[in-house]
Amino acid sequence: MRKIGWFLAAAVLTLTACVTINVYFPAAEAQEAAREFVEKVIGDEPTPASGETDSNGGGFALLSFFISSAQAQSADITIKTPAIQAIQNRMADRFQSQLAAHFDSGALGFGSDGLLVVRDATKLALKDRAAVQQAVAEDNRDRNAVYREIAVANGHAEWESQIRGIFAKQWIASARAGWWYQTADGAWKQK
Repeated sequence: MRKIGWFLAAAVLTLTACVTINVYFPAAEAQEAAREFVEKVIGDEPTPASGETDSNGGGFALLSFFISSAQAQSADITIKTPAIQAIQNRMADRFQSQLAAHFDSGALGFGSDGLLVVRDATKLALKDRAAVQQAVAEDNRDRNAVYREIAVANGHAEWESQIRGIFAKQWIASARAGWWYQTADGAWKQK
């Protein structure tokens, strides 16, 4: 009987002492951050995400008494650093002043990789082509920089490709009707 008592005491101590920290890629948080970022750049106001609720898990209150509730590190994707905000402001200014009209005309499109593409140069006036190409190149440099900066700012440089993928999908999701985007197989579609 005494051995069972020691076993139970050891089990309780083990359960209360164990804290597992799992750092996972927070896809939902990254998607929300991408939506907020992209909609500011293209000029639309972000809308609140639907279905957000706060729940404490209800039925696990007794178990939480014995086991710490910090079982997984809840990662929150931050896009509010000075470097990220500076890139976002440059991109928003460039988009409104130099790029938006060319999306409307069909000359530019969103690539499947999250970058801008000159889709149809014939829709650009000859005198504007060099300036638009330069604006696209600058914007793509900023896009690459912001994907990297978001990953680094959140302490996980290895998340860069996942962040890029989520942003690539968000650029397309936030595109206005009539704008062009590239599918994963390289085909162009109009939204």
